[in-house]
Amino acid sequence: MINSLTPVLPVDRIEPSMAFFERVGFEKITEVPEGDHLGFVILANGEIQIMYQTRTSIKDDHDVLPNATDGTPALIYITVSDLDAIAEALAGFNMIMTERTTFYGAREIGYREPGGHVVTFAQFAEEAVG
Repeated sequence: MINSLTPVLPVDRIEPSMAFFERVGFEKITEVPEGDHLGFVILANGEIQIMYQTRTSIKDDHDVLPNATDGTPALIYITVSDLDAIAEALAGFNMIMTERTTFYGAREIGYREPGGHVVTFAQFAEEAVG
């Protein structure tokens, strides 16, 4: 019944968050300008997509939902095949969780991407680079 699911993350400015995801292999495939900056963007890495939209653009789109962007940031969990490569690519970004190994067998690191959302990258032993 469901073919895909893509989160739309509200941010004040898209460009800093876009730079974060470009470092780990995402590419901009669609953009909508909003004045001198982006109002909406779709980023893709293969079949995986993430969307960003500015809070002002969301408010314009969803005027029936006056508080559409209120609330907590999104928590995003991404499985990867090479956690060390992710850490290297994101050097200089705001790491909020240093590497840990979980009871369910994942090595994880976490970041607060520039838009305020929390992104955890996880590598499971069976997904490790050989």
